[in-house]
Amino acid sequence: MKKIFSISETAKIVNMTAETLRHYDRIGLVHPNKIDEWTGYRYYTEQEIVLLNTVRALRCMDFSLSDIKNVLKLNDIEKIIDFLNQAEQSANKKISELNDVKARIQRAKLYFESKSSDIPKNNDFFLQNIPQRVILLSDHLSTPSLDNLWNYHRHFYTQIGKNKKDDFLFDEMAGIYESNGRSQLFAVCKRYSETENLIVLPAGKYLCAECTDETHEKALQKILDISKNNYSVIPEFIIHMIVISGILRWDYQIQVLIESES
Repeated sequence: MKKIFSISETAKIVNMTAETLRHYDRIGLVHPNKIDEWTGYRYYTEQEIVLLNTVRALRCMDFSLSDIKNVLKLNDIEKIIDFLNQAEQSANKKISELNDVKARIQRAKLYFESKSSDIPKNNDFFLQNIPQRVILLSDHLSTPSLDNLWNYHRHFYTQIGKNKKDDFLFDEMAGIYESNGRSQLFAVCKRYSETENLIVLPAGKYLCAECTDETHEKALQKILDISKNNYSVIPEFIIHMIVISGILRWDYQIQVLIESES
């Protein structure tokens, strides 16, 4: 004797709502095994549960209900195989996309967990000893945006090419390198090999200021004035480190070299 399940039991088993099951019945996708003629209650067997789980899996791969309905009616083995190949490719693509999103989320989490800094977060100016850094300049990005900050690791790995990908490892830090009137987005290298657009920032004493996007220009002008008037330094380059301050938000730490260690 077949084991039967009520619509509420079936909905729980296949992780759908009862209304979804009624909709699938109305459009002829998956019918219940039996409908009580007196009460109108729908009942399902294990066969319908298998079909419903199949539908749910295919919906997760973004197949339309009409496509799924057509494939469930197929009795041509070759066409079924073709459809399953398509489903497998779609699943692989979705897995790749989800892995990429997971990696970005992990990088963002690590970044926020590392931001327990004792540097004052205001417009004060202060000196900071910073060790030597090696940065890779972008070949075409000049300013940060939501898109290129979210994808900046991918951007720089694409820039260096597949042949050198294993030579490089980037820190969870990005910034803008400004020199001779030109600005270029950069990534900080933890591991690297010789390539174009690689710059060594010397270790030394840097005059720094933290600012928001709104106070950026004012803080930049003031730090240049202090550098010139107080330290007799006209910087050859200016670093604008991007400081993530919230979800989809960032501030800056401007850095000007005052005294090199070398």
